[in-house]
Parts: sequence; structure tokens; C-alpha cells
Amino acid sequence: MVASVIVLFMAAAGAPTPLYVVYQQAWGFTPTALTVVFAVYVIGLLGSLLVVGGLSDHVGRRPVLAAAVALQAVAFVLFLVADGVPVLLLARALQGLATGAAITTLSAALVDTAPPHEPTRAGVVSSVAPIAGLGIGSLGAGALVQYAPAPTQLVFVVFLALLAVAAVAVALMPETSARVPGALGSLRPVVGVPRRLRPEVFALVPILLASWSLGGLFFSLGPSVAAEVLGVRNHLVGGFVVVLLCAPGALTALLLRRRPLDRLLTLAGALVSLGTAVALVGVDLGLGLVAALGTVVAGVGFGAAALGTFGTYARIAAPHERGALFAVAYTISYLAFSVPAVAAGFAATSLGLQVTTAGYGIMVVALGVLSLVAQRRATSRRRVAGATAA
Repeated sequence: MVASVIVLFMAAAGAPTPLYVVYQQAWGFTPTALTVVFAVYVIGLLGSLLVVGGLSDHVGRRPVLAAAVALQAVAFVLFLVADGVPVLLLARALQGLATGAAITTLSAALVDTAPPHEPTRAGVVSSVAPIAGLGIGSLGAGALVQYAPAPTQLVFVVFLALLAVAAVAVALMPETSARVPGALGSLRPVVGVPRRLRPEVFALVPILLASWSLGGLFFSLGPSVAAEVLGVRNHLVGGFVVVLLCAPGALTALLLRRRPLDRLLTLAGALVSLGTAVALVGVDLGLGLVAALGTVVAGVGFGAAALGTFGTYARIAAPHERGALFAVAYTISYLAFSVPAVAAGFAATSLGLQVTTAGYGIMVVALGVLSLVAQRRATSRRRVAGATAA
């Protein structure tokens, strides 16, 4: 049940991606305005992570999830009645708040419910479910935009129906976190990592930045690049651009779930860098198949990064640290997801999509290479510590 609710929330987060082009054509706003709409979601999400990220460690998982489901329903209703950018901005902001509250709580609940005989299952599901949800949401919305009537309304009617099912699931879920004092104190927006966990957490920052920055490019400007640079006008294909990144990522996280985490992280850095470089060549030469191939390779790296990072968090966090630690992880991830994408939106207005995409991609490649260095140093540090302990 926890995994299915994660998929639903992330599918809803990915659904507006193919709709952006429709909104842009209907309301005539610029790529800058488009990225502001994208960024408002992430601002709401980050605010929610910072304020309520650790709340479920004190009041329990179910109350936070119930509030998130209710707020998500309000956001969907606003999407249904949106007739311009202001209402769209409000809907995306509320959706960000709901998703931020839900995703950290759900991630902590996954770790809570992992069976003792297979403790790595939480890390696998934490990796597969969000990526799969993002891809499903984008592809499903793209299909409705292309082939269904009233696509900007029908998408959210479907999501409201699914959200009703999620509300029942949350009501039936057993509570997995005991109530403990300190709920009000946990609302202070403080991002911190326990000292003993910092070396492991800091070593993961470069690959988080690389993989989620890449995701931000695809979810904010990917369909526009496909339409304007590569000449692909079909909205279903616009949603499929995101699937090319997410589907290999989800499949990779599932198939490589038993591989050592340090090897996964090394593989992630190498493939994110290589795949992004190949995709850049395809975009620069106007070769859609080459760009697609590079996206698939980068998607494999994206999935390995998700599995390696969140598998590591699940391994190192004590029960009372899980909600707060996942809040830190998602804060880093969504900053990487949003800040470069917003900058790219402003740059695209003046420099054009092709030049902006090239600059963005070079940054991702550099971060991927940096992650390889960070993982090499972290592995050496663990070996030294192990030898010293022995």
C-alpha cells in the first residue's frame, strides 16, 4: 500500500510535464513563465520538507499522510478549474506542499515495514516507485493530451478517483511509528544530519546533484526540446521523452537491487555522465535517435543513483532519524531538480533551447564525474576505517 501511494503522488507530480506545452499554447506564456510554474511546485515541496519532514517521527505516519492526501485533492480541484497562470501557480504550489509531506513520510514508512529477512527491500522500493510514478504520470498524461477530449481536465478527474482509493489505503494502513514528544519543535525548518552519518551523506551529494539535475531538465524543458529542437510535435512522444529516462531507471533499480551499494554509485556516476554527453550530441546534431539512446543510458545511471543513495540512507538511519534524514535527502534532490531548471528557463528565453540544453548538460556531466571522485574517496575512507577497527 505504501509503494502504491508513492507511485500515485509521483505520477501526479509528473503528469503536468506534457501539459505544459498545452498550457503554453493556450495562454501564450514564455519559457520563463513555464519554468516559474515548474519551480513553484518545487518551492512548495521544499518548504514542506523543511517544515514537516520530521513530523511523522513524532505524531505517526498516518496523520501526516492523511493531511497530504487532503491537500493533494484540493490541488487537483484547482487544476480542474484553472483558466490562467495564477490558478495554475496556486495548484502547483499546493501540490508541492502535499508531495513534500507525503514523500518523506512514505519513505520512512517503507523502512518501518521492511521485513527483517530482507532489509534492503525498502531501498529498492524507495528507488523504483518514485521513478516509475514519474514516468507513468508523464506518459499517461501525454496519451490523454494527444487522444482524449478535454485533456487538461480529464487527467485530474482520473487522479481524483485514484486519490480516493489512496485515502482508503491510508485509513487501512497500520501505524508504524510511535508517538513521541517534540512534534512542535520538529516544525522548525532546520536541516541537519547527525554527525556520525555525515561522511556517508556528504559523499552522496554529487550523484544526487547530477541525477536530479538531469531529471529537472527533462521534466521542465524536455517536451519543449523535443518539439522545438527535434521537431517532435506529438504530445504522447513529449511524455515519452520523460519515460525514456524513468523507465530504464526503474528497471535498473529493480534488477540491480542485490548489487553492492558502492558499485551501484560508481556505475551511476559513469552512466549519467556518458548518457548525458551522448544525448547532448544528439540534440546538437538534431538526431532524435542518438538523443534517445543517450537518454536511456543516462536513465540507467539515474536508476542506479536512486537505488544507491536511498539504499544507503535506509541502511544508516536509526528509526527515530528516518523521517528527518529522508527530508534532507529530498531537499538536496529537489534543489538540484529545480534551481538549474529555473535558470535554464530564463536562459532559454534569451539564448534559445538548444544552447541552454548544451550548457545544462555539460554541468550534469561535470557533476557525474565529480561523483566518481567522491565515491572513490568514500570507499578508501571506509577501507581505512575497517582496517583500523580490525
